[in-house]
Amino acid sequence: MGVKASRNIVLRRAPGNPREGRIALAHGVARAALGRGGVAALKREGDGATPLGRLPLREVLYRADRVRRPRTPLRLRAIRPDDCWCEDPADRSYNRLVKTASRPGVDRLTRADHLYDVVLVLGYNDRQRVRGKGSAIFLHLARPGLSPTDGCLALSRRDMLTLLRELRRGSTIVIM
Repeated sequence: MGVKASRNIVLRRAPGNPREGRIALAHGVARAALGRGGVAALKREGDGATPLGRLPLREVLYRADRVRRPRTPLRLRAIRPDDCWCEDPADRSYNRLVKTASRPGVDRLTRADHLYDVVLVLGYNDRQRVRGKGSAIFLHLARPGLSPTDGCLALSRRDMLTLLRELRRGSTIVIM
């Protein structure tokens, strides 16, 4: 069943490889990179695991200086040069978009590589945040060779843009 027929996008772990998953798209099944720690029901900050469960899709961030505005029904926001994501559990802005790279414990969204050229922000530990439970869980672009992430999900650029077009408002991703 393709993504358009369901509000749920299902990502299943690949047989025999805990750091890779499969996701159904209209053009077929796509490979996805998972966290270096595999998939975990009890995610913790820094463990490298991708969280197990159903996650809402919050918004799409993109580098307007590198890619065209993606086609998607989700809220879109161009990444600004000072945009970062706070990963410091002691910071009151933990697991939130922040506006400065001068503070410690942040992940700069304007990276030199292309991983964050298109980012789908997943709703993990963002409503009633729990310090240390994990932050910055995104679906972003994959590294060459689909190497594992630090806990996110990653797709090829082609598959990411296809997925974004196929989504509907209210869609969720189910990580199994």
